[in-house]
This record gives sequence, structure tokens and C-alpha cells, in this order.
Amino acid sequence: MLKRILGKSGLEVSAIGLGCMGMSFSYGPPPDRKEMIELLHAAIEMGITFFDTAEVYGPFTNEKLLGEALSPFRDRIVIATKFGFRMDPEGKKPWIGLDSTPENIRKVAENSLRRLRTDVIDLFYQHRVDPDVPIEDVAGTVGELVREGKVRHFGLSEAGVQTIRRAHAVQPVTAVQSEYSLWWRTPEKELLPALEELGIGFVPYSPLGKGFLTGKIDEHTTFDSTDFRSILPRFTPEARQANKALVELLGRIAKKRNATPAQIALAWLLAMKPWIVPIPGTTKLSRLEENIGAESIVMTDDELAEIDRTASAITVLGDRYPEELNRMTGR
Repeated sequence: MLKRILGKSGLEVSAIGLGCMGMSFSYGPPPDRKEMIELLHAAIEMGITFFDTAEVYGPFTNEKLLGEALSPFRDRIVIATKFGFRMDPEGKKPWIGLDSTPENIRKVAENSLRRLRTDVIDLFYQHRVDPDVPIEDVAGTVGELVREGKVRHFGLSEAGVQTIRRAHAVQPVTAVQSEYSLWWRTPEKELLPALEELGIGFVPYSPLGKGFLTGKIDEHTTFDSTDFRSILPRFTPEARQANKALVELLGRIAKKRNATPAQIALAWLLAMKPWIVPIPGTTKLSRLEENIGAESIVMTDDELAEIDRTASAITVLGDRYPEELNRMTGR
């Protein structure tokens, strides 16, 4: 697989990474652990070197999974994990609030290192901006961890442009992770221009619209009660029915290219900027192979113009998150 460098940092990763959350959290009952280890090994064999996790995924179980599966290949891969939530000591919820105090950042770093079975975190993201802790303090603490050799690179997730600028002035930000796909193009307005100016890489999560852009979900699809999508406004039956126009657009392009809608959705993202690295998640080998296949699809200028023109005329129905979670983004 081709490699990309995240911004000006020098952090080289595979052009398509792997979001690992669904292997133990959020999309229904967790899959078989042994099968997920085999899937992670297959990803490495296929050229993926960039793996994304977080302490809150599980909580904790996703990092442990990656630690077990990836430790034999540690010198060949890049692992990103995240801090910033206050965990529920009773374990009834994955998290009960935000906490990016220096003390918690350090505690999370030590615990993540242990669970990941490594001596350094390649990319350490603030998962969500904590309004109660100045971002300068957050950046400064991660900078200390970098100097101590426990962290290589600093990242931010779902942060606003001004927060990114303030953090970057204290400790260089290597990458920003936010949702970005054909059905969530808000990052194009302010975020992408700022990242290009500052030389920061961009890591889109949910590049396939949490599965919707694959064309395998429609208004009749049912979700398990433990599936995160069951509470998302954009995944109501009415919204799924209204938003099919985007999938139909991808399908038309895909048919001409002998590809799938998912591959076109990922190829479109890769064509946006050379410092964009999407991290589609999956728990199935067939989907992993399909996603990786997008890397070889080079979109033409005419195709990109057609997608932009048609997609811009489509109004996507439904917020991407419930209000409580929406408030945590763009700070």
C-alpha cells in the first residue's frame, strides 16, 4: 500500500488506516476476540500500518486487543490512542464526563502504554476538547510526554480551528481527527484550510458514514440496542430513506469504475488532499479487502466535479449526533 505523511510532522502511515473501535465497542455485541486478532494480522499483511484506538473503547478492552494482536509487529506499525474522558468507576457507562487535566493525561498515558504493550504511543489525541482545562495546559502536558519519550506525536479530535491554533503554538499538532465524508462535509469550510496552512495532517473517522455510504443500509435495516447508530438522528428510518441519494450517486460512479460505493467514497477522500488518511473501521475480512482496494482508484477531475456538483445539491437529513454529543465537537 502507498504511504502518506501526516502534515509536516514526518509521521508516515499507510494511505488508509484501520479504525478499531467496532472490534470491541459501539456497533452491537463485540465480535469474537480471536477473529478480531486474525483480522488485525490480515490488515498488516495487506499493508495497513496505521491503527486507531482509545481507552474509552470498551472501555479499555480495545487497547488490550490491539496490544495482544499488534505487539509482535510493533516496529512496523503506528498506533494512535486517545485521552480526555472521565471514566465511570462503577463501569455502568463507558464514560461520565470530560477530563483533560494534566494528572489524568499522564495517568491515561501510563495505562495505555501498559494495555498496548509498548513503551511509546505513536500518536496521542485529545479525544474531545475539555472546556474546563486550557488547551495550552493540555498541549504542554503532552509535550512533556513527548520529551520523556512516552509519546511521539500530539493530536486533537473534533477540535475547533482556534483551539487547534492555540494548541499548535505550544506543542506541534501532527494530526487532527474529525468526522469527514460525503455526508458530513463541514470540515471543508474552515478546518481543512487551517490544517493546510499549519501543516497538520487530517484523519477522517467514519469516512463511510458509519456504514451508510456502503449501500448496505436502508430504511428497513434494524440495529441492535447496543449499536450506537440506534440513537443517532441521521439513522432514523426517515433519514435513511431521504439520504439514499448520496449512496445512489456513489453507486453510479462505482458502476462505471467497476468498484463499490464504499471504494468510491474512500477514493474521493484520498483525492481531496495528499495529507488526508481515512480510517474506515470494520470487523469483516471482506470489507477490509474492499476498503483497501480504494487506494488504487484514482479519481478523475470529471468524476470529482460530478460528485461535488451532485452532492452539493443533496440536503442530508438528520444531525450526526444527539445534542449532548454535538456539544462536544468543534470547541
